[in-house]
Amino acid sequence: MSYEFPEANLKRLNFRKKDLTEADFSGADILGADFTDAILIGANFQNAKTGLSRNWTIGLEIALFLLILLVGLISGYESLFIGNIIGDGEIHIFGTIFLISLIVILFVIYLQGISAILAILAEIMACGFIITSAFLPDDLAKLAFGAQFTTLALTGAIAGIINMSIAVAIARSLMWRGALIFTSITALLGIIFGVILGGANDTSYIVSSLIAITVIASGTYIGCQAIQGNRKYALIQSIAIAAISQGGTKFRRANLTDANFTEATLKSADFRQANLTRTNWYLAKQLEQARCDRTYLEDPQIRQLAITKDGQGKHFEHLNLHGLNLKDANLKEAFFIGADLSEATLENANLTGSRLVKTQLYQANLSGTCLTGAYIENWGISTDTNLDSVKCDYIFMQLPTAADPDPCRKPDNKKENFKEGDFADFIAPIIKTLDLYQTQNLDLREVGIKFKTLDLFHYEGIDPSAAAIALKQLIEQHPEAELEVIALEGRGNEKIRLQAKVTGDTNRSALNAEYFAKYKQIKSLPYSDMQALLTGIEEKDERIRSLEKLLENAISQPKFYVETYQNQGEFIMTQENKGNVSISSVQGNISGIAAAGENQTMTGVALGAISGNVTNTISQLPDTTDPNEPSLKELLTQLQALIESESELNEEDKVEALEQVKVLAESGQKPEDSTLQKLAKTAVKILKGTIASLPDVTKLVESGAKLLPYITKLLGLP
Repeated sequence: MSYEFPEANLKRLNFRKKDLTEADFSGADILGADFTDAILIGANFQNAKTGLSRNWTIGLEIALFLLILLVGLISGYESLFIGNIIGDGEIHIFGTIFLISLIVILFVIYLQGISAILAILAEIMACGFIITSAFLPDDLAKLAFGAQFTTLALTGAIAGIINMSIAVAIARSLMWRGALIFTSITALLGIIFGVILGGANDTSYIVSSLIAITVIASGTYIGCQAIQGNRKYALIQSIAIAAISQGGTKFRRANLTDANFTEATLKSADFRQANLTRTNWYLAKQLEQARCDRTYLEDPQIRQLAITKDGQGKHFEHLNLHGLNLKDANLKEAFFIGADLSEATLENANLTGSRLVKTQLYQANLSGTCLTGAYIENWGISTDTNLDSVKCDYIFMQLPTAADPDPCRKPDNKKENFKEGDFADFIAPIIKTLDLYQTQNLDLREVGIKFKTLDLFHYEGIDPSAAAIALKQLIEQHPEAELEVIALEGRGNEKIRLQAKVTGDTNRSALNAEYFAKYKQIKSLPYSDMQALLTGIEEKDERIRSLEKLLENAISQPKFYVETYQNQGEFIMTQENKGNVSISSVQGNISGIAAAGENQTMTGVALGAISGNVTNTISQLPDTTDPNEPSLKELLTQLQALIESESELNEEDKVEALEQVKVLAESGQKPEDSTLQKLAKTAVKILKGTIASLPDVTKLVESGAKLLPYITKLLGLP
């Protein structure tokens, strides 16, 4: 049910614990309304107006007048003590102590601000004066009298400064016209009454009045600074806002996920402990006067970013921006190093040249975002990070440093940019491997240091023979680069991408340009010359034909993807089946591309056929000798059934998963075969990655995750 309250008068109405999902409060008057614990997911508060009800405002004004009058009265009265002490020749030393102490306190306040520490120091000073006077000899009773009154005066002065600053902050928050004039006149009246009640002499009048005015003026200055956002006086600001928000619009503990407060007036609203995930604050007014304890709005810098959505060139390093709404924001060249933007929305934001190094973007929405020139070294993304329709001409995989000035630009050739869809193709395998990395407890920062890639994009078709020869020549001529092909992706004649691992110091841009120069040169050769060249290379490395065949498959299929599986202690790559050819457990150097006949399987095989093969292979496993323990045959049979019945897996994914089950069954038949053991390790990793990509509530996740550790143990795998 959707509620509609546009332009409605909802003053002081009670909506506590109501489910108001996607309700429309646009332009509504919600002064004093209570939304405590309400569900307001997606609710629209655009141009709504929060604040105090009229009755609460009148009551607060009366209380404020009495408070200021009392502050002036106490300030005048306590200052009179010092005036009298200064005029007394026997104990005037205490007057001097008071003045010096007051100057020091004011100096500390102006320099460091007001905090709980100041109050504690005041208490310590007061106790010190009292203890000192208590132990004075009886014949020094007058000195004891002076110490006691000095203590009272000093404590009163501090209290006067704090209370006056709170009163002024409240008055300014209420947007009174002439708030300073009102508070000053009221305080002066209090001072006059205090001095008169104290019965001062002419000299005392002057001294005490000057001290009282100093106290009031200091409190007025601090109150003004606090309400203007000076962080030194944040305590005063929070006290003033807390006092006002008691009668304001309450959103405490409300769920405001995806709610919209665009251009809303939010004075005196209470957002304490509210869920503000992706809440839109664009151009919200007086949000600094709302109570935002325990939310990201508590930080003035984050609050300003949420309101303006303009962070161009600004620094947000290591800030908690979790769940912030930055849709359409201008974040060009902003610094988000180490920041947490998880669950934030950056939809259509401009992140051109931004520093996203070690930035957490788990479950963040970057759809339509411009990432051109961004630095993404060790950024934290996950399979649920939305990168749909990202705009990106080029990107940098790391920040330049003195030791490594190459920021690892992609595309590698600095004269080229990503074409449409290239960035998505480039980043997709990285995302796909994230769950697998996590299951292997690998440090992705170490992976990023050791694992860098050369990405070679071919558009509008590819000559497989020329590409295979060019790549082989590049490998031979640059042994220091340690080139190793790890992935091949194809979309028919639309686009082919070859990805190779290279060492960290290699100039990838130069390699990219050299490869394509070789490719064009070889492609221009007559067919007979090219075949002769290919035959000569094949004599040195027979796997060159495998690469050529894989490239032929890539251009003949609508979708084709293959990755090698490596486990060398440095990195682990996984596989995503996008099309008709899947090659697993590939080792080698051209680099990791399988030689002909090495475990090539077609994912286009009917599910029933692969299922039958798996069943047949499992049936050849021996039965258990211990009736109290499940056998490998039983566990693999259960896993097979779970995979085949899992509705969240498409047919291709089921075929791939069943192939891995078959590998495990084959390994169980020959546990002494080291090659099969390696294949089994890879199969377990692939199955873990498949399971991790599914929703938590699926049967395969609930049961399969429990089966794999037992299967691994029975196979004797580490």
